[in-house]
Amino acid sequence: MLCGKSITLVSLYVLSENSSNSNTAGRPTLCRNCSSIVGAGESKCAVCGTSTVVPPPKQERLAPPDRETLRFARAILDRPYKFTITFLIANLFLFLLMWDSSGISGIGLLQDFPIQVLVAYGAKVNGLIAAPNYQWWRFVTPMFLHVNLIHLLVNMYSLWMIGPYVEKLYGSAKFVVFWVLTGIAGVVASYLTVRPGLATNSLARFIFKAFDEPSAGASGALFGLVGVLFVFGIKFRHELPEGFKRAFGTGLVPIILLNLVIGFIGRRSIDNAAHLGGLLSGAAIALLVQYRRPGENQGSTIFWRALQVAALGLLVFSFFKVGQRFYVPRLQQQPRREDVFNSYANVMNQAQETAAAIVYERDFRNVAASTQMLASTISPDPKAEELKVRVLILFDKAKATANASPSPGDEKRSVPADQKLIEEYVALRKDYDAWLKSAAPKADR
Repeated sequence: MLCGKSITLVSLYVLSENSSNSNTAGRPTLCRNCSSIVGAGESKCAVCGTSTVVPPPKQERLAPPDRETLRFARAILDRPYKFTITFLIANLFLFLLMWDSSGISGIGLLQDFPIQVLVAYGAKVNGLIAAPNYQWWRFVTPMFLHVNLIHLLVNMYSLWMIGPYVEKLYGSAKFVVFWVLTGIAGVVASYLTVRPGLATNSLARFIFKAFDEPSAGASGALFGLVGVLFVFGIKFRHELPEGFKRAFGTGLVPIILLNLVIGFIGRRSIDNAAHLGGLLSGAAIALLVQYRRPGENQGSTIFWRALQVAALGLLVFSFFKVGQRFYVPRLQQQPRREDVFNSYANVMNQAQETAAAIVYERDFRNVAASTQMLASTISPDPKAEELKVRVLILFDKAKATANASPSPGDEKRSVPADQKLIEEYVALRKDYDAWLKSAAPKADR
């Protein structure tokens, strides 16, 4: 019984295997419908009449793309990105002008431009933006300036990769407005976070700066575009094609986190506050601004065109203000050590007089001028740079401890002197005098 059952099962298996082919092979098969044996050469079952010829498998037809996907793809592929290219060229052009003004060689482009050049072209310097200078255009111009060649190449590569997405999605008018607004937001964040009293540890120095120094770069505006794409991807995550889901929305999280880690590692030279200010402002803009797909009613086109013209006008006017006050000496060769020392000593002496007036009399009238001179002065050695930074920190601490910022017409305030600031000023003078005695003979050799 067991042996016979086994043979029967084997026979059925063989027949079932043959049933998957046409009966033209010369072997009996099983009917697919009633499982009756069909003789060799028979084209159909004699019992139920079912054909023994197996039809070829049907090929599944791919479903056509849905309407929303087609609209989205058209928005990405068909719209131009002329202002992305325009801004890229503008950044390159200004970099070449700064290079020419600096007088440094091509190899030297890997190093930072001299502070004089950065300040002259409109870099952010808190002391020049605040009273009594009120150079407000320094909130705008830094987004087109870069401190060295690597800085430029990294940011322009990022603009080339990110800019076309935003401009194609939202159109050129909104792209220009996004760029300018998020760039300004980044500079404002940088301005507000120069707080020596808060930069007390490594984590705090990730955002806060201990002293006022020139800041420039398109990173704030670039992070703003990332913020726009991040929120866009989340808002339209249910209708984005798979490839775009990896480029927008949560797909940008690893890029954002990686840049924050890099910012923490390089917090001494990277303005993380500008990055975060641009990122958050871009995300807020994308939440507020409605995205209009191709073919939809563009009733607000005139409004955005007007904002675009206003944004471009603000850029032109800001650089016009820079041009009105433009001055930078051509640095064709490295100055002599004696000249560096003498220039530094003169500026430090004036800065310490300003510090004494602040500490003892709360006289803030010369702070901005002293800050600008310190920012544009080359330090002859690391100790001299440290002393210069201490003066700048003293300026900021004096402002922070004052009861209120002095008004333009009342810079000199009759406020009791702060004992801690006096002690810090006295220690600074002592250290400076000691450095002066040791460094002066070296400068005369």
